[in-house]
Amino acid sequence: MREWTIIGVPTSAGAHHAGQERAPDALRAAGLTDRLADRGLGVTDAGNLPGATFAADREHPAARNLTAVAQVAATVADAVEVALGDGRLPLVLGGDCTITLGAVAGLLRHHPDGGLVYLDGDADVAVPGDGSGILDAMGISHLLGRGAPELTHLGGSVPLLDPARLAILGPDPRETTDEGRAFLASAGVDLQEAPAFIADPAAAAKRALAVVTSSSERYLAHFDIDVVDSGDLPLGNYPHYGSGVTLDAALAALRVLCADPACAGLLLTEINPTYDPAGTELARVVDGLALALSA
Repeated sequence: MREWTIIGVPTSAGAHHAGQERAPDALRAAGLTDRLADRGLGVTDAGNLPGATFAADREHPAARNLTAVAQVAATVADAVEVALGDGRLPLVLGGDCTITLGAVAGLLRHHPDGGLVYLDGDADVAVPGDGSGILDAMGISHLLGRGAPELTHLGGSVPLLDPARLAILGPDPRETTDEGRAFLASAGVDLQEAPAFIADPAAAAKRALAVVTSSSERYLAHFDIDVVDSGDLPLGNYPHYGSGVTLDAALAALRVLCADPACAGLLLTEINPTYDPAGTELARVVDGLALALSA
């Protein structure tokens, strides 16, 4: 039986606006722990880490709330390290996407060749000073060494993640610039955008796994809920309409990712429960996660 540790990270510091900091508790209230246990999974809830809430931060327009984002990421790194050291799989409930920087840093303390499969509606290759200054849109850039030292150096060396150990699944092509694609291609990152992903989500996930596990013994799976078209699931903190990716497609990929024995944990990001006062959409996510993690 696989043993999971739930780690809540109530942060929206790196986001476009507040709301995601409520997601860990909202997922618990929707029955996540019980649903996982019902599927035969061992689950321990480690509670919430100290979080942070979005602020406009007009004084630092190039990289908004950088200090808070870096502090939260550092605590995530420590919590993931502890869970893995206890022989458990961290289920990290965000929170915005910047928590993944910390999770990768924590993974690498146990598995220096660790990898990442990044299921997301964006490729997140912006850099400080480019566009809005929202760090949520810069996660991959920071993992690969581009950006603020407070984040690029979380693991002690740069780049934090070897690009050969990274695969990106599902981003909407409209959300990635040609310059962003060129950066990923030159770095050697495997990228499958939404049209290719939709064609066969399970096959796309298997390809991503083949890329990452060719040089990584263990990897984390990152699941940003905004990979799902907001017309199907209106929970993404920054809504994406028109990508065509359904929740079923995302979950089909997630089942492949979580079933692989090299999977070392899962990160769930970008859920804004204020968009779902009735809780019906959160229930869909909780049911889908329980099935995916018990695959």
